[in-house]
Amino acid sequence: MNLADLLKKSLDSSLVDLIHRVADESSSLGFPLYLVGGSVRDLMLGRPIVDLDLTLEGDAIKLARALVKKYGGDLTTHEKFFTATWELESPVSNLQSLDLISTRRETYTHPGALPTVTKSTLDDDLRRRDFTINAMAIRVDGERFGELHDPLGGQSDLENKLIRVLHPNSFVDDPTRIFRAVRYAARYGFDIGSETLKLVNAESLNVLSGLSGERLRHEFDLIFAEKDSPTMFARLAELNVLTALDTPNFDASYANLIDKLPEESLGVEIDRITLGYILWLADSSSTKIRSLSVRLAFTAELTETLISASELKSMLPKMINAKPSGWTFAIENMPLASIYGVYLMTNDKPLFDFLSTWRHVKPVTTGDDLKARGLEPGPRYGEILRRLRAAWLDGEVKSKEDELKLLNEFIEGR
Repeated sequence: MNLADLLKKSLDSSLVDLIHRVADESSSLGFPLYLVGGSVRDLMLGRPIVDLDLTLEGDAIKLARALVKKYGGDLTTHEKFFTATWELESPVSNLQSLDLISTRRETYTHPGALPTVTKSTLDDDLRRRDFTINAMAIRVDGERFGELHDPLGGQSDLENKLIRVLHPNSFVDDPTRIFRAVRYAARYGFDIGSETLKLVNAESLNVLSGLSGERLRHEFDLIFAEKDSPTMFARLAELNVLTALDTPNFDASYANLIDKLPEESLGVEIDRITLGYILWLADSSSTKIRSLSVRLAFTAELTETLISASELKSMLPKMINAKPSGWTFAIENMPLASIYGVYLMTNDKPLFDFLSTWRHVKPVTTGDDLKARGLEPGPRYGEILRRLRAAWLDGEVKSKEDELKLLNEFIEGR
């Protein structure tokens, strides 16, 4: 099967030209060049290609050096992994850099370990990949430009909407592939093959539970970055992944909230991933969150955000009769992201009022004004300014004149 026309139709002409430039240089060195992996999958699915994944049967670092010499730019090499990154002298269709990778084989010293990499053939390179749909290559040099190489049945699985691993030890070698299978199934509307599902078993889940917090956290980050992350969490629960990791399920009633990022005018900085974690974990106790923070290598900032969200959600029943000043003084030191997330979960209007209005309310009077009135600096400054602010929040003063009258009463000790 030849995909030359599809390549030229799907890619920006400047990207096609870039591929030809790399291919010409690769051919001059005698290295067959291929577009591989996710790029081929997305091309065949008619989806946008985000990155150009180029692999060659030869020396990627040597090719990259030749390209830099001929076309300029900068070079970063990773000799241990037989890869090079060519930083382009100027962007090509928003592409800032290009990764060039020698075909290679990966072996695992023990389950869940990072792989040991050695140079090998294209077929070996495709066999090291996670799923058949990611194990295809398109020749992009010479007269064979556009020729599909599909030794493992990836095209058939794409047509049948099937996620299938390449060998029985795939999930034991790299249990993060379980997360990937779930992501791809939800993203593309595919099924996970029955034989592949059987491999999500006690052995692979045991290896998964032994992974580092950083690797697990990265997988959850990737899920929250996806459009259909609640569905992915439901599937992880079905496969006992969440149980194996001792993490809670994602409450389905929050599924439609993860896309509701705040309007810019609200002034709350929160990204989709952080909001996802709040929706997932704010119903957990602060003790549980601290435990998960260690296990999943959360940043200190995320941990604080999640604990604050949990504590805020727990205190809401006690705040039913609170005045605006009571709300404001109780929550104003919490991260705004926590407050916004809990507002989405509860639709509790005072939380939105705080974010949009109350937190911005300040008295007209300042510390300098108090000093000018003859008051000695000290704790009383804070007390007076706080009481003036509360009066504004609760509607007891509505003008500068009202505030001045109240201030006089405070100063006179009434």
